[in-house]
Amino acid sequence: MESSKIMNEASESDTPEQSPPTMQSVLDNPFLLLFLGVTIPAVLYIIWGVMEVASIPVGQ
Repeated sequence: MESSKIMNEASESDTPEQSPPTMQSVLDNPFLLLFLGVTIPAVLYIIWGVMEVASIPVGQ
C-alpha cells in the first residue's frame, strides 16, 4: 500500500510541466493584444499613406 503511494508521487513529479501553446499565451495577454491591435493597423495605414503619396505625379 505504501509503495504504491510512493510510486504515484514519484510518477507525478517526473512528468515535466508543459508550457501552453504560443497562441494561447498571446491570446491570454490583454496588454499584448492591445499593443498588437493598435500597432498593426497603424503600421499598415502608414505604409498605405506612403504608397499614396508616392503615387502622386510630380507637378511642373
